Amino acid sequence: MNTLAKAVTVGLLGCACFLSSAAEFADGPIIFGYGKHTSVKQDMKIAKDTELKVVFDIAKPGKDGGLNRGFDSVARFYNMHAANGIPKKNIDLVVVVHGGATNEMRNTESHQAKYGKENPNEELIATLLANNVQFVQCGQSAAFHQVDNEDLIEGVDMALSAMTAHALLAAKGYSQNPF
Repeated sequence: MNTLAKAVTVGLLGCACFLSSAAEFADGPIIFGYGKHTSVKQDMKIAKDTELKVVFDIAKPGKDGGLNRGFDSVARFYNMHAANGIPKKNIDLVVVVHGGATNEMRNTESHQAKYGKENPNEELIATLLANNVQFVQCGQSAAFHQVDNEDLIEGVDMALSAMTAHALLAAKGYSQNPF
């Protein structure tokens, strides 16, 4: 067998091994349809009484007007920690939205008026809100993007700015997830 044929054979075998050992990703147990995660052999153990107070900063919009990966990451964070024994009551999450992601906070009517289609993020945001995830919209970005309070998905709070929201949340003991 020549060198090229050997290299291709080894590469194909490597791919087959990788595919056969690929992790299984699933959604739930809190948010279904989003936030897929997998089990991991952990060296950094998580105590079952751990309390997580985490703020996610999301400024980038979803790719091509689709689902925002950042919002899905919030669902994944929630799901994977609940699946690993952290009680739902011990997971306190806040999403601070600003920049280009601001338009993804628009409710159905406002989104339809601006883009002529439904907001692909509204269902996930509503599901997260229903599971006690707080959403905070930067008022400065909202003003720039001409988004008024009544344009927001129900349950999304308006802050003076994203910077203000982060300062207030840090003072309350929230850590920032480096998304």
